[in-house]
Amino acid sequence: MRSPAPVLQRKVRTMSPIVRNSLAVSAGLVIGSIVNMSIVTVGPMLIPPPEGVDLSDMDKLAGNLLLLKPANFVPPWLAHALGTLTGAFVAAKLAASHQMKLAIVIGVMFLMGGIAMVAKIGGPIWFAALDLIGAYLPMAYIGGRFGSTNKTPMAEGH
Repeated sequence: MRSPAPVLQRKVRTMSPIVRNSLAVSAGLVIGSIVNMSIVTVGPMLIPPPEGVDLSDMDKLAGNLLLLKPANFVPPWLAHALGTLTGAFVAAKLAASHQMKLAIVIGVMFLMGGIAMVAKIGGPIWFAALDLIGAYLPMAYIGGRFGSTNKTPMAEGH
């Protein structure tokens, strides 16, 4: 029996670049979000919060953030950085063209989520600055570089 892989590869190559790029961004957002949420979920198991701090209660989260130690902020930062990196890589790898631009789109979308969370729940200024400056756009750029077939920054490539 013949493998369906060559047929799928032909269909992907003949797919409209706009459709393929849209699907690449969608896949990057979904996979990046899965990576993000997986790390956010596992993080408190690896670095437990101080006694009496409940990170699952969104109503008390803002107050509880002040009780956390710097080590407790490592998993959320890694979640944001690695989720963005993975999503940008996937988008760039699957894109028909404009790989780096689509990777940066992933970074901007994750950054908007980060800004919304900082506005909603706050937290230490040092973490908000580190997170918003270091976890999104730089990681999107790195993911785009790793996932692009054309390694020149912001190049229009196929």
